[in-house]
Amino acid sequence: MATSYDYAPLYRSSVGFDRVFNLLENAQRARSISDWPPYDIVKTGDDSYRISIAVAGFEQADLDITFQSNLLTVTGKKQETASEGYLHRGIAGRPFEHRFELADHVRVNGADLRNGLLSIDLVQEVPEALKPRKIDIQANPAQRASAVQIEAQKAA
Repeated sequence: MATSYDYAPLYRSSVGFDRVFNLLENAQRARSISDWPPYDIVKTGDDSYRISIAVAGFEQADLDITFQSNLLTVTGKKQETASEGYLHRGIAGRPFEHRFELADHVRVNGADLRNGLLSIDLVQEVPEALKPRKIDIQANPAQRASAVQIEAQKAA
């Protein structure tokens, strides 16, 4: 059972959050598609994350990782093998695609396939210009203007 949310009331009281609401709507739609193969998302540090996907039976050549404009796409397509001789086939090898919407300034740091787990390391690197900075509070704006003029005279 899928629950649908209406974000229209939030549009009236917020400006510039359109992308956030679109992400929420996309996440709801993508959730109903498939959760196979299973995956974990772990925060490994203050600005680092790891996505681990269980890809038992897939080889490195069967997997593809693509990152474009904040969208990380992981696809797997196994080469066709002869199904003769199987009495039971419980390890799924069907094609899959997982899409992960990444925040701004998050980049893929590397990927590793080991013991049937595909691990993708992510790092968030916020540029210095976008980091919070301290703003001094001036008691008298006129006093600040005269201080700037004195500094300008000293520099000349």
